[in-house]
Amino acid sequence: MLAFAALESSLRSKLEHIVERHDELAAMLCDSEVVADKARFLELSREHADLDPVARAYLSLAKQENDLEGVRELLEDPDMREMAEADAASLQQSIERATQEVQRLLIPKDPNDSKNVVLEIRAGAGGDEAALFAADLWRMYSRHAEQRRWSIEPMGHSESPSGGFREVAGLIRGKDVYGTLKFESGAHRVQRVPVTESQGRIHTSTATVAVMPEAEEVDVEINPTDLRIDVMRSSGAGGQHVNTTDSAVRITHLPTNIAVHCQQEKSQIKNREIAMALLRSRILDREIQRVEAERAAHRKNQVGTGDRSEKVRTYNYPQDRVTDHRIGMTRHNLSGFIDGDILDVIEALRAEDEASRMAELKES
Repeated sequence: MLAFAALESSLRSKLEHIVERHDELAAMLCDSEVVADKARFLELSREHADLDPVARAYLSLAKQENDLEGVRELLEDPDMREMAEADAASLQQSIERATQEVQRLLIPKDPNDSKNVVLEIRAGAGGDEAALFAADLWRMYSRHAEQRRWSIEPMGHSESPSGGFREVAGLIRGKDVYGTLKFESGAHRVQRVPVTESQGRIHTSTATVAVMPEAEEVDVEINPTDLRIDVMRSSGAGGQHVNTTDSAVRITHLPTNIAVHCQQEKSQIKNREIAMALLRSRILDREIQRVEAERAAHRKNQVGTGDRSEKVRTYNYPQDRVTDHRIGMTRHNLSGFIDGDILDVIEALRAEDEASRMAELKES
């Protein structure tokens, strides 16, 4: 293999190992004994499929480097120099793009990125204004989900007297939802004049956002003996079933002391199913936070630390700006942002995380 100047030796070694393993797997998948063993064949097929795009990208890069070496030899020929210079410039640009793609493919994928998301938003400091801000954030993510043709399934909410939400939760289904929204978790802060403020003073309020991958039963093993399940009458607005049947459910996971409550549906059975789904996602999310916190301890410039108390973003209405404090990014058109136009900030956060993970890969 050529020693690519654009790739560090550590990355080149990893890539060469991947190509060797890719070729080895291709040969094994043609072996009759492997084909006869369905479980092993499936396992090796998945590994081959995971390595295939990286191996192909690296081999394509190798071919382009070889082509460039051939073009450079033509630069010595006066009759071919002009054409060779144009070809060399084009190849060099293509090689730079291919090198970036190879490096991107080397970054370990988060296995949760393709999962659906349980989104929870809670009002923080600021009383009724915080509840109104929580409702604004719910609307923002709902609009963004609509733009991406994701579906949203309500999982429960608690309204405040002002009309906002003390807390609200929902399941967002679609393609790569967690991979898109996972950096939204944290404390969001708003600075604006509340509708109840008679003297025009700017108030600061907060709301916390939790973006958790939807956990299947195979993702989180829960022992039934570790659960305390309480049923009670529903409370608040909700129709004839409120305060007439024991339909509300609270489930507490004793080992972690995580508790969830659901009174979304009239049926106790349905509320129990929703509560269990919430519980599984919270348990999985706690483990993800722990892993990310350990990773962040090794690197200071980290987009996601797993700390839900971390102030991640400020929405400043008087100055019509949004600032993401983790990457120092500020943009204007706050009304558009709250209306779901948040893709540019999401992509910037993902790019920062990829850069951080690439740095870790080079050091490993």
